[in-house]
This record gives sequence, C-alpha cells and structure tokens, in this order.
Amino acid sequence: MDVVVVESPAKAKTINKYLGGGYTVLASYGHVRDLPPKDGSVRPDEDFAMDWESEPRSEKRIRDIADALSGAKHLYLATDPDREGEAISWHVKEMLNQRKLLGGIDVKRIVFHEITRSAVLDALKHPRELDHNLVEAYMARRALDYLVGFTLSPVLWRKLPGARSAGRVQSVALRLICERESEIELFKSREYWTIDADFRTPGGGMVTARLTYLDGNRLDKFDLPAREAAEAAAAKINASSFAVRSVERKQVRRHPPPPFTTSTLQQEASRKLGFGTGRTMQIAQRLYEGVDIEGDTVGLITYMRTDSVQLSREAIEAARGQIGRDYGREYLPAEPRVYKSPAKNAQEAHEAVRPTNFELRPQEIARHLDPDQQKLYELIWKRALASEMESATLDQVAVDIAAADGKTVLRATGSVIQFDGFLKLYHEDEDDPGEDSEAERRLPDMAEGQAMAREAVRPEQHFTQPPPRYSEASLVKRLEELGIGRPSTYASIIQVLQDRNYVKLDKRRFIPHDRGRLVIAFLASYFERYVEYSFTAALEERLDDISGERIDWKTVLRDFWKDFSAAVAGTKELRVRDVLDKLDADLGPHFFPNRVDGTDARKCPSCADGRLGLKLGRHGAFIGCAKYPDCKFTCPLAVMDGTQQAQALEGGKRELGVDPTTGKNVTLRLGPYGLYVQLGATPEKPPKGKRKSKAKDPQQPDPDKPKRVSLPKQIPSDTLDLKQALALLGLPRVVGKHPETQKDITAGIGRFGPYVRHDGVFKSLPPDENVLIVGINRAVDLIATAGKGRRRQPGKELGVHPSDQKPITLHQGRYGPYVAHGRVYASLPRGMAENETTLDTAVALLAARANKGRGQRAAKREAAAAPAVDPAPKPAKKKKEKKLPETAAKPVKKRAVGE
Repeated sequence: MDVVVVESPAKAKTINKYLGGGYTVLASYGHVRDLPPKDGSVRPDEDFAMDWESEPRSEKRIRDIADALSGAKHLYLATDPDREGEAISWHVKEMLNQRKLLGGIDVKRIVFHEITRSAVLDALKHPRELDHNLVEAYMARRALDYLVGFTLSPVLWRKLPGARSAGRVQSVALRLICERESEIELFKSREYWTIDADFRTPGGGMVTARLTYLDGNRLDKFDLPAREAAEAAAAKINASSFAVRSVERKQVRRHPPPPFTTSTLQQEASRKLGFGTGRTMQIAQRLYEGVDIEGDTVGLITYMRTDSVQLSREAIEAARGQIGRDYGREYLPAEPRVYKSPAKNAQEAHEAVRPTNFELRPQEIARHLDPDQQKLYELIWKRALASEMESATLDQVAVDIAAADGKTVLRATGSVIQFDGFLKLYHEDEDDPGEDSEAERRLPDMAEGQAMAREAVRPEQHFTQPPPRYSEASLVKRLEELGIGRPSTYASIIQVLQDRNYVKLDKRRFIPHDRGRLVIAFLASYFERYVEYSFTAALEERLDDISGERIDWKTVLRDFWKDFSAAVAGTKELRVRDVLDKLDADLGPHFFPNRVDGTDARKCPSCADGRLGLKLGRHGAFIGCAKYPDCKFTCPLAVMDGTQQAQALEGGKRELGVDPTTGKNVTLRLGPYGLYVQLGATPEKPPKGKRKSKAKDPQQPDPDKPKRVSLPKQIPSDTLDLKQALALLGLPRVVGKHPETQKDITAGIGRFGPYVRHDGVFKSLPPDENVLIVGINRAVDLIATAGKGRRRQPGKELGVHPSDQKPITLHQGRYGPYVAHGRVYASLPRGMAENETTLDTAVALLAARANKGRGQRAAKREAAAAPAVDPAPKPAKKKKEKKLPETAAKPVKKRAVGE
C-alpha cells in the first residue's frame, strides 16, 4: 500500500476518499521540525551550518509515517504547492532518511492547486522530484530571520529596556505604521470653503453645481480660505443670472478587476467582511481543504497562497459557460480575458484564488457552510466570475453653468450606467475613498444657452484631513506595493506586531504603542539600512532569485552577514545614556514641537524650571522632568501640546489665588475621579482611635470640609484662572426665570456632570456646552426636551378595550414585543409572532397581568397591616458538659504551635 503525506488531517481525510484502499494518507500537521530557539542554531562561522530540531508531537507523526511505509513501494509528498510546502516535504524526507527508512521506496513530490478528485488523480500521474531551489530559498529565509532575531534582539534588550525582539520584515512593517502616526500627529489642518448652488431647468429638473471659476479665474482648493471670501463669492452668485454654457458627454468603459491573489483577497475581505488577515486565511484554508456536501467532501476553492492572477484554460471556459447560463450572452466579452500578474516575481505556474467548480453557486451550498465560510466563498466566487464578464459602460456628463458676464462658472457632473456588465455581480471597494468620490448621479436634460433659475446657494466649510491610519487591508496593499513580504507571510507579520505589543488595532486601524515607536527610532538610528524599504524589498528579490536558480543561497547569506554583523559590533560600546540622548534628539521635534503661542514645549508644567525629556524605565519609555527627584512630573509618550496639566498636578496642586470674600486659597487638584477646584485647605485627619464626640446632623454641611467642585471637560485645566474657579465654586447659579412658570432655572454640576434644573426636572448639558455661560433661552430649550427620549414610541393599535373603550396598542420594546392598555403592559409569550396578536389575545394577556399585579399588591398590604407579634422565646439550650475519661484526672492542655 502506497503512502501519501499531506499537511492537515482535514486534507488527508478528503484525499483518502478520492484514492481508495490502495493508499494510506497521513498528515504531517504542518512543519515537522524547525531551528531551535537558542544560540548556535545557525552558525555563520561554519558556512551557515544549521541545526534542526523536532518536537515530540512531530516525532509521533514521523513514527506514524514510518509504520505506514512498511511494505510500501511509493511515498508521495503532497504538501502545499509553495515554498513552505516544499520545505515540509524536504524535512519529512530528511527525517526518514536519517532513520534509514526509505530503502527501496520511491519518493516523489506531487502538487495540486485544488482538492478535487480529478486534480488529485492527475497529480499522481505526474510526480516529480523535490525542487531543491525552493528548499534552499526556504533555508535562506529561515537563516536570515533567525540571524536578525537572535542577533539584534539581545542588543535591544541591553540598550533599550522594555523592548521586545525585532523581526526582519516585521520591523519594516512597524516602521510604516509609526511613520504614518507621526504624519498624523504633525499634520496641520487647513481651512477651505466650497460653494454649491441649486439650479432649476426650464423643464423643472433640479441640478446641483459647484463653483469652479470666479472673476474669470479658475478656483484652486484653497482660493476660498475663510468665511468672508466664501460669503463674498456667494453674494456674486446671488447677484447674477445663469445659463448653460457647455455640455460635455463622453462614454467610458470600466473593466473588471482580476481574480484574487492572497493579498487582494485579504484586502477585500477586510473591507467588505471585516475579517482580519489571519481570520481570512483560516477560513480560506477550510474552504480549500474541503467541506462535506451531500456525503462527498469537496474542496471549494483553489490554493489560497498565491501571487498569480492567472486562471487555467479550463477555469476560464467554465466561468464563461456559467456567465452565459446565468446572465446571458451580452455579459460575455468576445474573447476570454487573460490576466498577467503585475508582481515582478509572481509564480505564474500557480493560479489565482478561484472556485473549483463555478456551478456550486454560493446560495445553493450555503446550508453546508458556516456564515463566515459562506461569506468568503461568495466573495471569491463573485470576484472570479466577474473577472471574465463584459466591461461596464458609463455615460459621463459635465455641464458648465455660467453667469451672464461669463466670469462666474459652476460645474455639475454626473454619470449613468448605460450597461452594468460585471457590476451586475461585483463591485470592488476602496480602502480610503477620497472626498471627491461621488455616488453615481443622473442629471436632467440640458442644452447650451438654456436659462437656469438659481435657487439655494450654500457656502460650506471644510478642513483638510490627515492621512488615514493603516488598516489591515491598506497595510497589506502597501507592503505588496513596496515588494516586502510574500503571500504566505502577510498574516504572520501583522499578528507578530500585535503579539509583541508594538501596535494595537483600534476601530480596525493600527496605532503604534510607545514601545513600538522607541524600537523603530532605535533601529533607524543604529541599523538604518536594515529597516529601509528598498533594502528589504531587494532582499526579497534575492530570495526569489534563489528559487529561480539565479544565485546561490549561501552567497546571499554571506553578503548579508558581513555588513549586518559589523553593524551589530558597532553598538557594543554604546551606553544606555548615549542611546537615550540619541533617541531624545531624534524624537524631540516630534514629542516637543514648536507651539503657535511661542511657549517652550520642553518646559515642565509642574515645576516650571525643569526641562522635559525622554526617559526609560523597566516598563518602557516615558516623558519626565530633568529635575527628578525634586520634581516627579511624568507622562506617557505623547506630543507635548500643553494638555498634560493633569499629570503635572499628580501628587500636588496648583495655586489659583485667594478668594476675596473668605480669604481662603483656591487650588486646582487632581483626585481619583479627575480634576477639581477646592476652596480652602484640606483638614488633617484625626489620629486613629480618636473620634469626634458629637455626631453631626447629616442635613447640615460639614464646616470643616472644604468646598469642592469638579472641573468640567469644557474648561481646559491649563487655562483655568481664579475668576473661572470662583464661578465654579459659586454653582449652582440662577440662569433666569422660566417664561411660563416664572420659577428659577438653575445650572450646576452634579454627580453625572453639568446640568440645568427647573421645578425638580433635571437635564444634562451636552458635552460641548459650558455650564458657566449657558443662557436662559438655551436652558428653556433643554428643559423642554427633558425626559422625551424615554417616552414610549407609538405602537400599532389593535382595537379598544371592552371595559373602558380605550385603545390597546402593540409595541416593540428592548426585551421584545408587548401590548399596552393605559399603564398596564404585558409581554407577548415566547414564540407568538406580532402579526398573530389579535385584540382578544391582547385583552387576555392584559387581564392576566393586571390580576397578577393586584395579587402582589394585596399581599404587600396584608403584610403591612398585620400586627407585630413578638415571637415566643426559644428555650435556652443546655450546655452539655464534656465528660473526661476515667483515667484522666484533669483536662489535657493543648499543645502550643511550635511545641
């Protein structure tokens, strides 16, 4: 019986069904051995000799394979069709050879890009030898990653406390994220204005146009920089009459995107489905290995780690046949579409990610898949099928509407899909659509010279936005554009960055932690070449050259190690203080930028004399004062923009002045719940054991306790002065009298924040409103809306109650549907649909609920009215006397601890 080795047990189970009783299919469960994580596993001094080590679990897999080989004539290594799969096959063969278990056994490598019966049987007919070029490329990659990690990480640990290990490709990805964050923090937003106007055509159609020319000059983005300029331009439009000056029409064709590669699948799954790269690959792996459909295990997609966009001739023919059957001949292009990968080193022998059978429509096999599998399969199926469909045809129209003098021009644009083509099935998303991207808009018919009736003119304020943070999709796209990483590595790169706590995902966007920023600053200062994008991309190309037998793998390692080891040796004499000074100088312009008001960002906000700088602790980097330990000001790594007053108050206070009425000091302090203003000094606590003899009336204020009031978020702590502090201490204040009741409306700060109050009704102030300046008109408006958000929404009327002819209504509440009659509410029983609820049913439910409520209230009344009777006293229990043994003259004394 011949033996076939694959990677996963699911794959083994599927292939075993295809091959029948003449074969034993076993799984290696991924890699069976690797470089041990210790020094000396790769030895450059011995021409890069490498030690490999297997875990006990892997040893068991090899024993299982060895047992199955007893009496076998052939061993087929059928691991995945990529560099990693080739390496696994090589490791399996090497371990069996070391045990001398392959004597007389023919060992062959077979590959297939989809797990279907025909693909597997065809692969068995075309076995080959192991591709040692792919194996050597794998060994070179592992050696490089090992040498960087185990040589550079100890340097980081010694010179940069709190740092974790560094990776060859992960460090470059981290640099991308950190540089983008620096761009965002240093970005200065710029104001600009646009003007849109609505026009009515003679036929009654409405069109919106944007101002493009003013006073005969074309407007650039920032030509209307402020409200005054925008309002002046709007006034000119309002003072002019308009007519159509020109109408431009053109037809454009939009072509379908190619089928998925690994990276484009990860990007689109992130955009459309919200899947991370790792999650996408896990689901794709299961679709590739096969699912059970009508008793037969079927692989639904081709191999998912690929950088090729090509489809096989058979797949193209199958796709075109499916398009003709489902959508008609008009959706088929005259010639099949043949795609070529833009990637320089794409493996064109592989196929793109596609369904193995286009006839397995997503909706027809959905019941065999879990929801996430169904979503990803549908995405792959639609993308692959759409790639062979006809292009979409769009009619684009641009209309210039000019004033009578011809100096003021507004332009309206629109597009209409004339023929949807592939858009009928699939539309590709964007990572960060720009502000100019518009939805398709149809314009009414217009002709040159046609008079246009001007209606509303709308100046609109805008601010430029910083570049967006990287999402998983946009990071993978950028890495691919730079030529960094390969299809099988993107998910692991992103995962390692998160595992090492260098970055975090917030709202599906990457934000670097301070630890990550320090690591990149260190590497950029002392190992600049090795975090350069061009160097990392060039090294990836050399690894691909090894695969293509264009360069020897040890030559690549020697060239790399010569320069890298010299760079590491150059850091041996570095002191931590030197590294800190270097990082402080490099990161200083970022963390301590020049302020608009001219104040020094490095001036300590606590002691006002010290200079702020970068510090290192056991848990990483932070910003601290040079006057330590006299000044203990610290704060996390952040741009010092003047908002760090809270940290400056930690362990202390800020004097604001003296209250002229009481003569007491007014201070700003930091408590466990945030900043607050205090009038007077905090009394000293009495010594333990000494209590005040006289109990205080809880209704009377404590004369010894100083008055305190929380600082609202709307008032910046660094600009708080004595006048504002006294106003806060004077709260609550009378805002004015309510125009209807003539009762006072007051404003104050309570346990839930700032509020206004009238006649016992409270209403919280919105976050952007200041409790010290809110006026009477605004307060009346807020009081009028108090409690409205909690009112029951109108429901569906079922009819009137027979007892009082008042309506019974059906509502949808937060805990499910219910019926209401007056102040009686009854939930619908579980399983009862809303459309099945009749008036009679509702009356019965309400009656049962009312009776239940009456019973509970009556029981409470009876219990309250019952006379209080003292319970009969229980007889005292007699204490049993403990009898001593007859031999004992007196009780035995217990042993003390330690005796």
